[in-house]
Amino acid sequence: MPEPLEPFDDGRAISHTGAGGATDLAMEEGESLEKTPGGPLGTGPTGKPRSLWSDAWHDLRRNPVFIVSGLIILFLVVIAIWPQLIASGDPLQCDLSKAQEGSQPGHPFGFNGQGCDVYTRTVYGARASVQVGVFATLGVTIIGSIFGGLAGFYGGAWDGILSRITDVFFAIPVILGGLVLLSVVTSSTVWPVIGFMVLLGWPQISRIARGSVITAKQNDYVQAARALGASNSRMLLRHIAPNALAPVIVVATIALGTYIALEATLSFLGVGLKPPTVSWGIDISSASQYIRNAPHMLLWPAGALAVTVLAFIMLGDAVRDALDPKLR
Repeated sequence: MPEPLEPFDDGRAISHTGAGGATDLAMEEGESLEKTPGGPLGTGPTGKPRSLWSDAWHDLRRNPVFIVSGLIILFLVVIAIWPQLIASGDPLQCDLSKAQEGSQPGHPFGFNGQGCDVYTRTVYGARASVQVGVFATLGVTIIGSIFGGLAGFYGGAWDGILSRITDVFFAIPVILGGLVLLSVVTSSTVWPVIGFMVLLGWPQISRIARGSVITAKQNDYVQAARALGASNSRMLLRHIAPNALAPVIVVATIALGTYIALEATLSFLGVGLKPPTVSWGIDISSASQYIRNAPHMLLWPAGALAVTVLAFIMLGDAVRDALDPKLR
């Protein structure tokens, strides 16, 4: 026979089971699980499974590498848009009487070989570098994703032609191509440099997008959509593209830092950005001949460039870890 009911202080009763457990306790545990914020692991606040993107954002918010790199990049973007927030001087205003002088009150980074304030030029140099990196990455990602996605989806002759074109671009050394193509450009704006990076950078994204689309279109949900009569454009835009973007975003994020370093390299060689544009690469190039007598001229723009590139590479690594299911 079942054991007698034992009253609680609040008037409830619990009936012991033969296994020594308690049915009321099990019911309470079940209710507590339902009320737990966020639900079980891998589910959202409503208990439904999270998508790849929401799951990646959930991981990124708890990744210190992403937080640190994101804060650095946010700071760089802010000073690139509004450099006057932290630098009140004019980067083109120089005083030859102070050439190569070190740190002074109001001029913490000293002066360069022309007597310009190194601190002001370092702050304003972020604008050109961030602008080149962002727009070059956008152009490369858009063009490469379109060509690569179409080649991977349709295949056939289109895929073969695109593969041969990308092979030709991969055979061109980037630095040599920059020396040849940009040496005839006289514009001092950032757009010739951005155009050159897009011209030689899209084949890499194209190959990534092509392989990702080929993998995605073999999934069961794509075959089911095809069997239900979905058009090619609907399958490509609604079913394949959202699930093929993750590798492209990872590569593009890392490439953004690479393009900033490439701009500085081309400017150092004299074929990238040109004065009066303020750029870290230009300042590094002009300071290289004074490295023994005035190392501060080289230290600050080179340090800002290194921190910027490192921040974007760290951000790309964090995004890759969050979007790659194999690393979970």
